[in-house]
Amino acid sequence: MLPDLTEALQQRKQAGLYRLRPVLEGPQSPHVTIEGRDFLAFCSNDYLGLANHPALIAAVAEGAQRYGVGSGASHLISGHSRAHHELEEALAAFVGLPRALLFSTGYMANMAVVTALAGREDAIFADRLNHASLNDAALLTRARFIRYPHLDLDVLARQLEATTARYRLVITDAVFSMDGDTAPVAELLALCRRFDAWLLVDDAHGFGVLGEQGRGCLYYPQQVERDVPNLIYMATLGKAAGVSGAFVAAQAPVIETLIQHGRTYGYTTAAPPLLAHTLLTSLQLIRQDVWRRERLVRLIALLRQKLQTLPWPLLPSETPIQPLLAGENQEAVRLDRALCERGIRVPAIRPPTVPQGMARLRISLSAAHTEADVEQLSVALHELAGC
Repeated sequence: MLPDLTEALQQRKQAGLYRLRPVLEGPQSPHVTIEGRDFLAFCSNDYLGLANHPALIAAVAEGAQRYGVGSGASHLISGHSRAHHELEEALAAFVGLPRALLFSTGYMANMAVVTALAGREDAIFADRLNHASLNDAALLTRARFIRYPHLDLDVLARQLEATTARYRLVITDAVFSMDGDTAPVAELLALCRRFDAWLLVDDAHGFGVLGEQGRGCLYYPQQVERDVPNLIYMATLGKAAGVSGAFVAAQAPVIETLIQHGRTYGYTTAAPPLLAHTLLTSLQLIRQDVWRRERLVRLIALLRQKLQTLPWPLLPSETPIQPLLAGENQEAVRLDRALCERGIRVPAIRPPTVPQGMARLRISLSAAHTEADVEQLSVALHELAGC
């Protein structure tokens, strides 16, 4: 088996698909040191620039003093801290849903929801560009797994109408992590109500960034009706929130079902309570620091204006995720390496993360970036394009 693995890895290298892990020295920031070299980085999900915020650092220290470091047990044994409980209540109020439940990661949250609510007699409908965690969860349920073309609600409607499944669950990213475009959540919810289906929305990249006070996709571009039984909302807390973890918000019976039957909730040690304590401060900053989202909007517009004449097109996106389409794997890798030589980090994204022939540079903006940072990236890309 070992020679086969070695050969497969070599083939991956030759195809331009081999991944490496850059070692970051110091805190997350637009200006980082990786293995002794300084870089201007456009590769972080720290959209609001909170990952190294002094108030969060202070909150971590306070949380450690109050709650210790480890939680010591699962939530169902003795690991459910007052800090966890207070954060769940604050998150539910923030997104406007009755209850919320904390998870260690977004992957675990999606796994819990999908596997707890769907089984062999059911059908799951998924956007073709959904995150891997949603796809993996659907496969584990052994339900019928039906995918629809990206954002094609007409096809989805026909699929929902044709199914004879006991329960129907529609799962979708809110902001698609490799394309940066957004799902029409209000229209999806209306469609699910029409066909008596659940809707699970994964707002990992929208929470903290989109909508009024950063409340996420349920408030963008307008408020979605939330007092409905079939809406389930998931968001992560390690991106715009700057810390770690995830939560699911929904009606009380859904949350209670996840507590009883969510395997990735019940069969794992709870996250350290000091993180939950820190996230209460993060939530305050998300709500109060409107200027962070306003700066992001300006930087997104500036980047799109500066890069519009490049031979590699930007995909349509109004979010901090700005993909520059290179096409072939080797071209994306070439651009990645050439930018690294100029002291700029922008990751090349290749299959299977994106479809064949759709390799790209995934430019991620943060409120911690400056206009000068965007200008530096623009100059480097125009040099590489020869224009």
